[in-house]
Amino acid sequence: MTKREKFVAIMNGELDRDALVEFCEAEIAALDKKAEKAKERAAVKRAETDELKAVVRDLLTDELQTRDQIAGQIEGEDVTVGKVGSRLTALVSDGIAVKEKVSVEGADGKMKQVMGYKLA
Repeated sequence: MTKREKFVAIMNGELDRDALVEFCEAEIAALDKKAEKAKERAAVKRAETDELKAVVRDLLTDELQTRDQIAGQIEGEDVTVGKVGSRLTALVSDGIAVKEKVSVEGADGKMKQVMGYKLA
């Protein structure tokens, strides 16, 4: 009997109690297994995040640097300015880094204000 057939039988009240309990136990076990896999994937993702945060922290100095400058110092195809910015924000929240506005020259040659980061 397929899942669909079992659900239809449940709706129609055609399943006996033992079959219903067995079906529910199997579904609960499948949900638990799925949740465990999700936890494992999340743990791996967090570990990767922690590694990048540590790399970003190690690149900070007493001089202000922009997100672009810091991202440019990190090798890896999956490292983006956005990910670096996220780690910098976390470091500022943790009190490890501070941020201040700095003036940098834009692509058009004009000066613009961006956030610079340095060690606290």
